[in-house]
Amino acid sequence: MSAIAQPQSEDPVTTADVTTATDAKLARFRLVSLAEGVSFLLLLCVGMPLKYGAGLPAATMVFGSLHGLLFLAYLALAWEQRQAQNWDGKRFATVLIASVLPTGPFWLHKSLKK
Repeated sequence: MSAIAQPQSEDPVTTADVTTATDAKLARFRLVSLAEGVSFLLLLCVGMPLKYGAGLPAATMVFGSLHGLLFLAYLALAWEQRQAQNWDGKRFATVLIASVLPTGPFWLHKSLKK
């Protein structure tokens, strides 16, 4: 045995587990991104016309609450992905801007595909 410690190679099992966990988190973010985009379009295209056209304000309460929860989940998962993927400020800003555009989450979902 040598007195000088040899550098340890990465454990393939541990590396695979981290990669799988990162992929699972990215897949979860992509799923929430799609759901948030659909909820936003439902709010704009169904909830708002029902509220102002048919006098049913409950529609915006339902779609608005659902969209609000998904939006908060989107923000939390975007922050998590920023740290996991080492996104720079420009990439993270793009992700945040995509969240407020009606079709932004769909574009983002496609751009995050491997």
